[in-house]
Amino acid sequence: VFQFDTEFYISGLAPLCDQLVILSYVKEISEKTEMECCARPRLDIVQPLLESCEEISSDALTVRGFQENECRDYHLEHSEGESLFYIISPRDVVVAKERDQDDHIDWLLEKKKYEEALMAAEISQKTIKKHKILDIGLAYINHLVEKGEYDLAARKCQKILGKNTELWEFEVYKFKEIGQLKAISRYLPRRDPVLKPLIYEMVLHEFLESDYEGFATLIKEWPGDLYNNTIIVQAVVDHLKKDPQNRTLLRTLAELYTYDQRYGRALEIYLTLRHKDVFQLIHKHNLFSSIRDKIVLLMDFDSEKAVDMLLDNEDKISIDRVVEELENRPELQHVYLHKLFKRDHHKGQRYHEKQISLYAEYDRPNLLPFLRDSTHCPLEKALEICQQRNFVEETVYLLSRMGNSRSALKMIMEELQDVDKAIEFAKEQDDGELWEDLILYSIDKPPFITGLLNNIGTHVDPILLIHRIKEGMEIPNLRDSLVKILQDYNLQILLREGCKKILVADSLSLLKKMHRTQMKGVLVDEENICESCLSPILPSDASKSFNVVVFHCRHMFHKECLPVSNTVSPVQFCNICSAKHRGPGSAILEMKK
Repeated sequence: VFQFDTEFYISGLAPLCDQLVILSYVKEISEKTEMECCARPRLDIVQPLLESCEEISSDALTVRGFQENECRDYHLEHSEGESLFYIISPRDVVVAKERDQDDHIDWLLEKKKYEEALMAAEISQKTIKKHKILDIGLAYINHLVEKGEYDLAARKCQKILGKNTELWEFEVYKFKEIGQLKAISRYLPRRDPVLKPLIYEMVLHEFLESDYEGFATLIKEWPGDLYNNTIIVQAVVDHLKKDPQNRTLLRTLAELYTYDQRYGRALEIYLTLRHKDVFQLIHKHNLFSSIRDKIVLLMDFDSEKAVDMLLDNEDKISIDRVVEELENRPELQHVYLHKLFKRDHHKGQRYHEKQISLYAEYDRPNLLPFLRDSTHCPLEKALEICQQRNFVEETVYLLSRMGNSRSALKMIMEELQDVDKAIEFAKEQDDGELWEDLILYSIDKPPFITGLLNNIGTHVDPILLIHRIKEGMEIPNLRDSLVKILQDYNLQILLREGCKKILVADSLSLLKKMHRTQMKGVLVDEENICESCLSPILPSDASKSFNVVVFHCRHMFHKECLPVSNTVSPVQFCNICSAKHRGPGSAILEMKK
């Protein structure tokens, strides 16, 4: 079937599927004597081709006395049913068989290539007979531990140990013996399976003794039902006795109290630490009853968040309770009441009198807006406080609101000496007497006269001011002010003329529209009646003559039913509309036949 040459002697042949197993006898040159000598026999597997062959594998066999053997001393036999091959030499018999996956895994384990052995076992788990994946995995973990690669060994436990709790617990104790509980802590199962609480407590105690931050991380990551919470709480409390100000331990203790539903104690710790989660804890567990006496602490921590939370939950903590708690901290009381007023001007009305003093002391910029928006604060009290503190703008507003506009204007002129503000105030009040007082006060003050000349033109006749200016008085920018007055006057004339033209055009347009409307015919049929005799307006006999009067208001009368007018005017008016004061409807049509 095939014919090919070889470079060696053949001691035996056997088939292997479509390949050949060849027992070869080889001679080689000795390096010492440089003479030809016998080499070890080889077992080759070749793939025959038409005129050559391809070597698949070649193994040199070590048999006793191979240096003295000849080609005829070797024989190759095989057993077809078992795929076994027997190499026979004068002193030895060697059995060869096909290598399977178990052999491959054996070789990998022998070479300490555990990871490759584990992968090979997983791929061929249905065909391997000698090895178990779990055994290989455990050997791999032990190998890593021996090498000191504790983190990798712990990570491999997740995959290798799976849900076997006994093996997990065995490995944890093994890691404890070598002092590496921290390495395995991150990989311990937390759900399906769950180990004994003692395992988790043992790990937590290990961290508590040497690593507070790591302990806090585990408490945050692990569900609270994995371990006995009471035992861990007591352990933390014992450590806090040695270091009572340790923030990490305090924060962790608060979380443990939260798991144990002791929210009041957790809240106290969070407030002491000023922890950002305090408001979330209050909302999540509805702890408003627990914070009634801790409002000052909450406000000191974060007044904005505290006020928003208190206002959002007025039904749980009343406004009166909050104000009472903050009585000794007026600055915080002001923050709360100010936010309340911004939300609703009426809810805290009973505290508006108190707020006047609070605004004056802690937040003057918002005092004037408060006085403007509040309808409940006592004006006399507010005026007294503003006058005591010499708050001019607020006092001016209160005086004007109380009707004392002249005193308010006087204060603007004397205290503020601000002519623009005085003019603006006079414009708002729109009172002729105020303008007179403003002119009298300004008449001997040239800068004030300039301000009045620039702004008075559209409200008061400028002649009243100009006539009172003393001769010889120097007024800054007088020329520009007079020019502005003339320009304003011209502008007013132009506006009036423009308005008059628009009014005339509109009146003419509407008059034409009314005329067209009145010139239109009016439908009169059998359904219409005389408003006087209430009989049909049209006679049943169309051949008879009749006279009908129809008004613009659509009231209709027989002519003979209309009362005789006492006036000489030929224009007639509807009696019904005139009596009801709806405006007289003059006759628009007289029908005769």
